Amino acid sequence: MRSLIWGAGAIGGTLGAYLARAGGDVTMVDTVVEHVDAITRGGLRITGPIDEFTVRVPAFTPQTDNVTRGTWDEIILATKAHHTDAASRALLPHLTAGGYVVSAQNGLNELAIAEVVGADRTVGAFINFGADYLEPGVIHYGGHGAVVVGEIDGRITPRVTAIRNAWHHFDPRAIVTPNIWGYLWGKEAYGAMLFATALTNESIADALAMPAYRHLYIALAREILAVAAARAVRPEAFDGFDPAAYLTTAPAGAVERSLDALVAHNRRSAKSHSGIWRDLAVRKRPTEVDAQLGIVVTLGAEAGVPTPLTACLVALIHEIERGARPQSLDALDALAATPSHTVTP
Repeated sequence: MRSLIWGAGAIGGTLGAYLARAGGDVTMVDTVVEHVDAITRGGLRITGPIDEFTVRVPAFTPQTDNVTRGTWDEIILATKAHHTDAASRALLPHLTAGGYVVSAQNGLNELAIAEVVGADRTVGAFINFGADYLEPGVIHYGGHGAVVVGEIDGRITPRVTAIRNAWHHFDPRAIVTPNIWGYLWGKEAYGAMLFATALTNESIADALAMPAYRHLYIALAREILAVAAARAVRPEAFDGFDPAAYLTTAPAGAVERSLDALVAHNRRSAKSHSGIWRDLAVRKRPTEVDAQLGIVVTLGAEAGVPTPLTACLVALIHEIERGARPQSLDALDALAATPSHTVTP
């Protein structure tokens, strides 16, 4: 399969490296010149407890002639969520008439991609593996996670089956689903918890294990899942996250068991902190919070579903981005003090 990876960082770099190692015709595009130069000079290196290898792949910036003149049937979009609209517009001239864009991102980015390239040329994907961009040319692959592909209209088509088959070279457990929105909204709920852990310097597992803050994670998940329900979405379970456990009608102890499973899943990964935490603490750059959680606040308002905790979390992340608040448990305490927060411990 001939693929263009648009965004060769943690997600796109890892996925593309495996496809290339399996013999796929892979080209990578990234806006970070140093990263592109390093890949061109010495290849893209995957490191970590799962695998150690280097692949040689063509790599360019979006302005390079090889990209500006080329077209592809498959473009895997793996940028940060807040770059989706700009990236979709930039890649559109390189998409063949019968081609498609796969969103290998976090968030509900298929909505934005479809606005640019068309719904019929948009394919959804859910990825939950752990990886980090370490330095130019080097990606740390730290932990396995669910990998799911699906058409955004719920059909099972030859193209999503072909994508799944190709992605088996990356993870043999990759599946096709008729409910990709269920996975994406499930990740939105879990993602809200990850944003909350990034308010602190605790690891994901340690933060989720703290009894004093578990009511916050539960309340955040319930807000997100309430918006999903208003949109007639049935969230799916993955990697320890069980959306049914967060319902107020769930059996006693179910939500605690789900949180324990999430702690166990994250302790198995060499990726101890979220990419959100890395953006704030290491790379000192804006996060995906508006594109990932801000959109939920907007969709909630449209549906008449209040999301006060999610809105407060977005504001707290922005304060840390601006340097107005340090990452600490105090920030998590500020979230717990959110007015109209009705879910109690």
